[in-house]
Amino acid sequence: MPIPRPDLQGDRVIAHVDMDCFYVQVEQRKQPKLRGLPTAVVQYNDWKGGALIAVSYEARRFGVKRSMRGAEAEMVCPNIQLVQVPVSRGKADLNAYRSAGSEVVSILSTKGRCERASIDEVYLDLTDAAESMLLETPPEALEDIDEEALKSHVLGLSGDENRENNVQRWFIRSDAIHQDKLLACGAIIVAHLRGEVLKETEFTCSAGIAHNKMLAKLASGMHKPAQQTIVPSSAVKDLLASLPVKKMKQLGGKLGSSLQNDLGVNTVGDLLKFSEEKLQERYGFNTGTWLWNIARGISGDEVKGRVLPKSHGCGKTFPGPRALKTTAAVESWLSQLCEELSERIQLDMDQNKRVAHTLTLHARAFKTSDVEPHKKFPSKSCPLRYGINKIQEDAKKLFDTGLREFLGSHSNAWRVTSLAISAGKILDTPRTFSISRFFQGKSFSSAISDASNDDIQDDAPSSSIGCKENIVPESDKDEEVFAHGKSIKEDDAPSKDRKIDVLCTHSRKQKDKGNGSILKFFSCTNTSTKHASNAPSSWSESHEGQDQRDHQEECLVDGHSRLGKISNQQRDDSWNFNAEDIDPSVIDELPQEIQREVRGWICSSKRAKTTKRGSSIFHYFSTDDNA
Repeated sequence: MPIPRPDLQGDRVIAHVDMDCFYVQVEQRKQPKLRGLPTAVVQYNDWKGGALIAVSYEARRFGVKRSMRGAEAEMVCPNIQLVQVPVSRGKADLNAYRSAGSEVVSILSTKGRCERASIDEVYLDLTDAAESMLLETPPEALEDIDEEALKSHVLGLSGDENRENNVQRWFIRSDAIHQDKLLACGAIIVAHLRGEVLKETEFTCSAGIAHNKMLAKLASGMHKPAQQTIVPSSAVKDLLASLPVKKMKQLGGKLGSSLQNDLGVNTVGDLLKFSEEKLQERYGFNTGTWLWNIARGISGDEVKGRVLPKSHGCGKTFPGPRALKTTAAVESWLSQLCEELSERIQLDMDQNKRVAHTLTLHARAFKTSDVEPHKKFPSKSCPLRYGINKIQEDAKKLFDTGLREFLGSHSNAWRVTSLAISAGKILDTPRTFSISRFFQGKSFSSAISDASNDDIQDDAPSSSIGCKENIVPESDKDEEVFAHGKSIKEDDAPSKDRKIDVLCTHSRKQKDKGNGSILKFFSCTNTSTKHASNAPSSWSESHEGQDQRDHQEECLVDGHSRLGKISNQQRDDSWNFNAEDIDPSVIDELPQEIQREVRGWICSSKRAKTTKRGSSIFHYFSTDDNA
């Protein structure tokens, strides 16, 4: 349902940059001989030559359309060059196009806030850059204006003859209102950026420049390829008056059909006949207000600062006789989709330090009987666990849950025509990855218990996945320490070898600063070890009446000679473990930084040449060579 957002205060300059038949351009850059020839990029399947997903402007002149298949395109244009999308795991591999899109984004994002809307389109908020230009070098003060900027299409500007001269006069008007001057500056900036994109990547793009995202999006497609269109405030009414209602974003479906059939609204301008109250009465408060706003070109949607994708997803369709009929066939394809998804989210984490938190499965299916023919296969979600095997396991459980709900009490035969999985709720990883932050101010055992209760239950699935329907937000609107471990029970007594008895008396800091280390857990607040009276009060209270000197050991903390009090007493307040009993799969669930730290810690204990029975890990950190 559309949500109305109030128009933001101040004059904004928003651009929508759309690449021209992008997939074709990527292939032409790989094969320069294709430039200037009618070309189309086709899907990987060979049924009737494959489905066209991008058509060059040379091919469009012959009547080739994206709705065609390769065989039909060859009938319309015998000389068309059909280039197949790369294939991986039996489906289209779009990585080359994603990478090419990232090249473009890296250039466009240099002048303002950048929101990557898809592989081949970007929103830019150029308000600050335009304001700065207007103060320092306003268009009327420029001796020469970028030639590409002078080719701009300015809506509402009369006369097609000598268009560039008319555009130049529009740019340099000294009596222009502030809004138009800002748009002129924004158009010059966009023209420069488009030139940089062409120079650095060999790709052309088109753009729309307006005061909000909605109008910029409409304008970018009005004059293609390699052109840009400006929408002054004075031209908004005429633009929307004749715009077919189905051309407006979010009006292409049922809502647009309802406007046409129930209210006789065929153009966006026709909405001006209805009051806001009438539209609210008919479509509800939010949708009614939104309709009233768009009829007047009002939209308060902000450009989100996002140059990385808000989610990762991959899918596969199985049309007609290729529909999947068995659970085994579904699981086979799910395994391949999960492999691809795992690679992409792992690469995202390695390169961008981002972690995905939600796994969602979507499917389209039908029953072979006529029972509930319109019932849809429910989408299912669960917390995402990293690792191919875990993602595969969880995706299969999600499908099973969805299938049971889809079939209900009927045991009909079914067919799956589409499968897709996605990773969403992607967030930046925390700055500090030290495991020690969980243990500050408490004993190791209580800290482990707290982490298990607070973090793991909220962010990771248990052994039996509790599926939820449609809980994944749209990445960032919308838009988290991932971990999945096993509970440590006091009854699970470890062997006496390599046990650690720890009593930590640090008071927990309100804010974790810097890059911590697990060794900080072994640091005590008082560095003196010469007299028991110098030990922390909690230590003295818990060991009153005992000969503490028989139980003190020295430990090296963070490479410095800060010493703490260590005791083999108070087992109720200590965490004991046997290095041999640690499940490696639990460590695999931790973030990479903690994995390396914990593995190094455990390996150090395993490499020790001699260790007295019952000795503690602090012998390995001691400055005393005889320890």
